[in-house]
Amino acid sequence: MTSMNDARLDAIRRDPDFIRLTSERARFSWIIALAMMLIYFGFILLVAFIPGLLATRFGDGVMTLGIPIGLGVILSAFVLTGLYVSRANREYDALADRIKTKAGLQ
Repeated sequence: MTSMNDARLDAIRRDPDFIRLTSERARFSWIIALAMMLIYFGFILLVAFIPGLLATRFGDGVMTLGIPIGLGVILSAFVLTGLYVSRANREYDALADRIKTKAGLQ
């Protein structure tokens, strides 16, 4: 029984669709992670080295530039997550289904 499962796993690992799925998903995940790190650490660097910029007030109110920029950092995480989920639903799920069908798992 184990050798049959090992053979099936080896066949899946050699499948061009599986190779494409894993490489595309990894590449896109790293791009999304890098974008989030740049946004987050960019904000932290602003706080550390240019705090006066973030303290700049809008008009006569109490709103400073740091508030919408900080909100943008938080919202960017949701946007990047949405981009990943959208691509996963559109492309990665179809590839995974095709791999499972070829392997006789569906």
